[in-house]
Amino acid sequence: MRLTAFTDYGMRMLMRMASAPERSFSTAELAEEFGLSRNHLSKIMQRLARAGIVRTRRGGGGGASLARDANKIRLGEIVRLLEEDQPLVECFQTGPNACTLDGRCGLKARLRRAETAFLAELDRATLADIALCDLRPA
Repeated sequence: MRLTAFTDYGMRMLMRMASAPERSFSTAELAEEFGLSRNHLSKIMQRLARAGIVRTRRGGGGGASLARDANKIRLGEIVRLLEEDQPLVECFQTGPNACTLDGRCGLKARLRRAETAFLAELDRATLADIALCDLRPA
């Protein structure tokens, strides 16, 4: 299974935030640290905030921080949230699709089981399990 860059970047941001849960991070700071687009990270941050994984504050001293303890955020939850618009294969999307094998394909059920197993494995771990060590001086 291949995760989108959206999910990859979201996981990086959350791992960094979990490494220093007592502080807030600006999108600009995270973008610079990871060498990524601030605009792209802002979109990810908005989705994480809407889902209640992070909280954001505007203005001086603002930024984003974890809304819940990293021990209570399962990796599968994050991946499901950030990949919600990206079905593994075309026939998994809701609504019509152009797959000419749909309805007579033996692969679809196996892929669904593999996806379920993948997410179940991620559900066994929390964000705290993968938090980055905060190596920056306080």
